[in-house]
Amino acid sequence: MTSSKRLSAAKEKRDAGEKINPGIQLINPFSIGDTKEYHIQVTPEDAATFPSGEVHPVYSTFALGRDAEWTCRLFVLDMKEEQEEGIGTFLHVHHVSPALIGHDVVFVATLEEVKGNHVICSFKAFVGHREIAYGQQGQKILNRNKINDIFNALSSS
Repeated sequence: MTSSKRLSAAKEKRDAGEKINPGIQLINPFSIGDTKEYHIQVTPEDAATFPSGEVHPVYSTFALGRDAEWTCRLFVLDMKEEQEEGIGTFLHVHHVSPALIGHDVVFVATLEEVKGNHVICSFKAFVGHREIAYGQQGQKILNRNKINDIFNALSSS
């Protein structure tokens, strides 16, 4: 079944009141093992730079982590409702090879687990056929009002 057909089937089940996952009505049009891709070209802004200056003119681990999280978030964007939002819960990055400024990087995220409202993906990043990073990322899908309540409680303490 294609991703768009699974999305349509999941929405029909949700609209009919059938819970996709116990405890919440998460839209999940995906199967474990499904993938999403994100392509990016490394820019000077992605370089390993700290307050003391540029360390290396290569794709930094923190920029790589940002883009890995975005790639995994692509699943969440298709799972959340309008009044919901994804919020990151963890990010593990193993940066194993450099990517130079100007290199094209392809991220491939794989859906590993959906447990309640928690979405877990693994990812790999490549320049051509050379793997530059791998890891795992998690996000929870929460109602935006709940997220705002949490943030407001923290700001008033």
